[in-house]
Amino acid sequence: MKTYLMTFLMAVALFSCKNQEADVKSIPNKTTKVEKKLDPNATYAKAEFKIEGMTCAMGCAKTIEKKMAKMDGVKTAKVDFERELAMVEYDEAMVTPNNLEATVSKAGESYKVKDMKKVESFSTEEAPEK
Repeated sequence: MKTYLMTFLMAVALFSCKNQEADVKSIPNKTTKVEKKLDPNATYAKAEFKIEGMTCAMGCAKTIEKKMAKMDGVKTAKVDFERELAMVEYDEAMVTPNNLEATVSKAGESYKVKDMKKVESFSTEEAPEK
């Protein structure tokens, strides 16, 4: 009986351990980087505004900055966490201050836009020491 059992186990091990190659299929990457086309003849305005409710530089400020930068018609967007200040350059024909405010609000319920104003150049004032 032991002989039959050993023979059976060896046969199972021998035939089940075939070196089978798994079928590997490549799926083409469908992500494509879409570059925004900016109109060189457009009239670009600059706006600065406070954003209240941010709690961190990487999570809050960078998320808001990326969402505004992805907007059609936005040339540049920068959010300074320390100063709670957003600086955006945008095509006036495509983007309005209300669009910018809506984008910030959609990024998180706790974010509030305050004191939005058009400026000739962005402020370069450093954050105050705490």
